[in-house]
Amino acid sequence: MSEIERGRGVALWSQISGILASEILKGQPRQGEQLPSAQELAARFDVNRHTVRRAIAALEGRNLVRTEQGRGTFVQEQTMDYVISRRTRFTQNMRNLNVEADLEFLEDAREIAPPKVAQALGLDRHEYVYRIETLDRADGHVVDYSTAYFPAARFPDFPAVYRRLRSVTRTLAEFGVADYERKHTRVSARLPDANTARLMKQPANRPLLYVQSINADTRGVPVQYGITRFSGDWVQLVLMAGH
Repeated sequence: MSEIERGRGVALWSQISGILASEILKGQPRQGEQLPSAQELAARFDVNRHTVRRAIAALEGRNLVRTEQGRGTFVQEQTMDYVISRRTRFTQNMRNLNVEADLEFLEDAREIAPPKVAQALGLDRHEYVYRIETLDRADGHVVDYSTAYFPAARFPDFPAVYRRLRSVTRTLAEFGVADYERKHTRVSARLPDANTARLMKQPANRPLLYVQSINADTRGVPVQYGITRFSGDWVQLVLMAGH
């Protein structure tokens, strides 16, 4: 039996749009997943591709899908409010949103601090830092790709402790930093490089939100400099003053 009814006064594209919308709202396909191609949908509903394109356009108008040139049509992700405050913690943000968080370590290295990093952390030239690259996921989707720097002299063997504890807050506490606060935040939008686009599974022509930050201990001494790249499809940054 056909999924759509001809001759009942309702345009075919509208029926197709309604069927696809119902499936999307039921989670099939899920947020971020790709819809079948226009050719496949045309075959499924036994219509031409122009009719399918009108149906997809209607779904885009309802903000249920997005079309990426050269890649296809995807179920639109619903953005999460990611709070940036004096005490910004990824795990706590995810807990507040009631989503399952996961951390993936990509690489770490002990290296001489680049000039910008040395300045941010208040280090002298030729001092070493640990650079740690991670991916954060929420409910299985990549939320951010982070590059974080920590003073190596103050935090010897930081990467190993971080990998064991899987939390910056707990790792800093292990080194005697019981609390730390955001000292500086700068937000900008820019296009990702090829590696970042690959890691975050998104096209290179879609901007990311770049957040540069400095965290300091209760004495005001910087303990972390970071660059975090957020997917604008998944995250809406909420800047909270005085919290």
